[in-house]
Amino acid sequence: MEDAYARSVTEVLDFFGVDPKRGLTDAQVTQHARLYGKNVLPEEKRASFWKLVLKQFDDLLVKILIVAALVSFVLALINGDTGLTAFLEPSVILMILAANAAVGVITETNAEKALEELRAYQADIATVLRNGCFSILPATELVPGDIVEVAVGCKIPADMRMIEMLSNQLRVDQAILTGESCSVEKELESTTATNVVYQDKTNILFSGTVVVAGRARAIVVGVGTHTAMGGIHDSMLRTEDEVTPLKKKLDEFGTFLAKVIAGICVLVWIVNIGHFRDPAHGGFLRGAIHYFKIAVALAVAAIPEGLPAVVTTCLALGTKRMARLNAIVRSLPSVETLGCTTVICSDKTGTLTTNMMSVSKVCVLHTVQHAPVISEYSVSGTTYAPEGTIFDSTGLQLELPAQSPCLLHIAMCSALCNESILQYNPDKGNYEKIGESTEVALRVLAEKIGLPGFDSMPSSLNMLSKHERASYCNHYWEDHFKKISVADFTRDRKMMSVLCSRNQLQIMFSKGAPESIISRCTNILCNDDGSTIPLTSSIRAELESRFHSFAGKETLRCLALAFKRMPMGLQSLSHNDENDLTFIGLVGMLDPPREEVRNAMLSCMTAGIRVIVVTGDNKSTAESLCRKIGAFDHLADLAGHSYTATEFEELPALQKTLALQRMALFTRVEPSHKRMLVEALRHQNEVVAMTGDGVNDAPALKKADIGIAMGSGTAVAKSASDMVLADDNFATIVAAVAEGRAIYNNTKQFIRYMISSNIGEVVCIFVAAVLGIPDTLPL
Repeated sequence: MEDAYARSVTEVLDFFGVDPKRGLTDAQVTQHARLYGKNVLPEEKRASFWKLVLKQFDDLLVKILIVAALVSFVLALINGDTGLTAFLEPSVILMILAANAAVGVITETNAEKALEELRAYQADIATVLRNGCFSILPATELVPGDIVEVAVGCKIPADMRMIEMLSNQLRVDQAILTGESCSVEKELESTTATNVVYQDKTNILFSGTVVVAGRARAIVVGVGTHTAMGGIHDSMLRTEDEVTPLKKKLDEFGTFLAKVIAGICVLVWIVNIGHFRDPAHGGFLRGAIHYFKIAVALAVAAIPEGLPAVVTTCLALGTKRMARLNAIVRSLPSVETLGCTTVICSDKTGTLTTNMMSVSKVCVLHTVQHAPVISEYSVSGTTYAPEGTIFDSTGLQLELPAQSPCLLHIAMCSALCNESILQYNPDKGNYEKIGESTEVALRVLAEKIGLPGFDSMPSSLNMLSKHERASYCNHYWEDHFKKISVADFTRDRKMMSVLCSRNQLQIMFSKGAPESIISRCTNILCNDDGSTIPLTSSIRAELESRFHSFAGKETLRCLALAFKRMPMGLQSLSHNDENDLTFIGLVGMLDPPREEVRNAMLSCMTAGIRVIVVTGDNKSTAESLCRKIGAFDHLADLAGHSYTATEFEELPALQKTLALQRMALFTRVEPSHKRMLVEALRHQNEVVAMTGDGVNDAPALKKADIGIAMGSGTAVAKSASDMVLADDNFATIVAAVAEGRAIYNNTKQFIRYMISSNIGEVVCIFVAAVLGIPDTLPL
């Protein structure tokens, strides 16, 4: 039901004949399963062992060698030669080819095994309403018409239309499908716009995406191949594998060599027709056979027999070295392709950035003794790990951040006005989130600020195990404050509040959009002495100026924090309580760039490789990131270098060609745009490497000369790629390119060496054949 986003809830329920209170009956489930199929994506068929073996012989040079060996073998039998010498040369050739095939099969098999360890799993269970009861079922048993309940942390098991909101909001992280770095708020209303893209279908929950806030019910409208993921998966499977540059050049070389060898062999045989009747040969037929063997010897001498084995060995060794660099190669030719790369189309979220929202700036009021003084703090650390320090505006590190009144209250508010979870995963060796990424960023900030009253802070925290350290400070505040009531975030208020009690004191902590929080504040907390003073119009104007600077120039996502003392005995919050607040501070966060990316970008430019950043995010956010990582350092201005997909499509054909030659940033893209970009660049004779992690990247990954998937990405993206990055790091690509170039140069040098050494042997045989000097011919 592809148009479910445009239909009302009632229309969708009627289409599937579903009672929203009871769900499907067993009979309906059976019928729908027969009509729509299973909720599984078809697995990519793995090549059998014998197909892998035959694949290693699918090369023109190898085929020429096999023919030469067989002809030599047959002639030896015809000539009556049964000694070891007669079979030595064909046997050696076949042994080389067998070794070459063995290395190729082993390497590709090992690559598949390594890839299995990295495959991401799709949703495996779902809470489903059937026959009037909710039960937990395998996601593969879902059928269109099933009513499913989802909540924070759930992975969406199928494409579903929202039918009921069970909380004030529902937010979904759908970056794997659309490339958006921020979560998307879902709603019940039908989408009336035309030519909608996935980003516009705000009432649809897409299979494989993750709920980060809220709770809701939805009806399944697409399963298996009929989901957004399934459609892209099918598109990727229909895309034919591209021939690598090395394969093209070796085929061209083989074709040229075959023509030259055939011409010379025929010429040698024709030139010596007059010698066929020489009595030394024992007759005309034996003479013809004799000179035919000379022609075969000439062919064998001209062919660089060791080339396939050397090429395969070089690529296999390169694969092993790349694995140590966290680049797992799925097919041997992709190792060499990296060395020929001229353009890298890099995904932004998760590749150039950490895909982990992190607080980078904090703004508070320091003092108002003579005039309002706003203090800004910068925060280090770019992941969910509670590791980082806080610096003041002069760059001086704060030894005990929790001794600053405003930072202390920010830590309390961040820990208490929060519904996310931060935990350590020992299997993966990293910190993971459950919930909204902005809330997790606040939890990490609370950990970096630490706790007050301990002179050993923060060194004492470093003595904890990683599991305990993940949320130690957050748990401290949650243990000292008892939560009484929560006022959830709503779209009209743009804020949430929590009522807490501690030591006969009740406090309400609030967080939300700066414009909403600041407008409700009448007081402000001073950072120099912890006093509370009235929020004057001048201070308010200064705070709003800092907010616009954070959100505009630095493209940070901003939240404001506040608190209010409440009367004892209050058991619930109303929206009227969220007035007369005391402003604590402003925090700015972003999906930070990886620390090593800037140097990697510089290495690409130095090596003559152009990088195009491709993302589904908005233009201003992407441009800000590109400035941080140095993608625009070589540009005088952005004119003609930064395009949205819509802007690019509206260009005339000639301007599109020019834009492709200058482009450095491509934003607000869909899967079709990524594939179009790859095809257009390849038409300009560029060798294109494409990175990606989501299902939306799969068609472009398959179409590119080399597709590079992220280790944390989807199984579909990995199956479409030639290489998988275990660490999701752009810098790893640059290191792999350097390795590929070294392999490519070594291969070219070896080919030159073999050809030059074989020329002497070919000339010797040719001259001897023409002059009729049989004793010098290596028969």
